[in-house]
Amino acid sequence: MPSGSSEDGALAVPAALRPALARTYGPVLSGEAADRQIVALDVFATCGDRVTQRAIELHHLPLVGIVDYATLRNDPIPPGTFDPLAARRRVRVRNPPGFLTDRLRRAVRETIAAGGGLIEVDGEEDLGSLALVEALPAGATVIYGIP
Repeated sequence: MPSGSSEDGALAVPAALRPALARTYGPVLSGEAADRQIVALDVFATCGDRVTQRAIELHHLPLVGIVDYATLRNDPIPPGTFDPLAARRRVRVRNPPGFLTDRLRRAVRETIAAGGGLIEVDGEEDLGSLALVEALPAGATVIYGIP
């Protein structure tokens, strides 16, 4: 798939595929229903600042959390929020909006292999959920935030 990006190995989302990727897959949960599901999970990963924050607040760390420190709410993430997950491993990677770079895909694979941790994205983390689906073991769950 041609990328149109100067990033080596970056995959761009074709315009025709964007509506399919913009829709949700699986149940959309929030509040206590979401909390119950999160704490019941065995192997899971998060993609998004708020869902990663919530899992940490519930003291149920994901194997991998991918964040970009950008939310659509006027409620910033408090400093240190992601430290419990970053204590395992912290990786910083560039990933432009609308792309999935080889660097992000590699960071996901390496973080899983190292036993988990936090991936901080300079750019946009949204397509990191696809890298998680690609790399996590069978039976694992990916939780991603939606606006």
